[in-house]
Amino acid sequence: MINLAMLNKKIKDSGMTIVAISAKSGILRETLYNKINGNVDFKASEILSLSKVLRLSNSERDKIFFANESESDSTNGKSNNAS
Repeated sequence: MINLAMLNKKIKDSGMTIVAISAKSGILRETLYNKINGNVDFKASEILSLSKVLRLSNSERDKIFFANESESDSTNGKSNNAS
């Protein structure tokens, strides 16, 4: 699940409008509005593009776009090591 509050804060902190972010990221304005309002999921390519436009660190990107996956993996004791 997306951390919409954190994403919206990063957008606000960027000083850019949604129109400017849309143009720089290549995501249609209406599509971007729907995604940042939680109506539609982000595609991997859109996450990458927004990360570049908003200058997100890998950690920020993960906290925004992959918060629940990261938390559930660590709390469930899952490991990346194959047995």
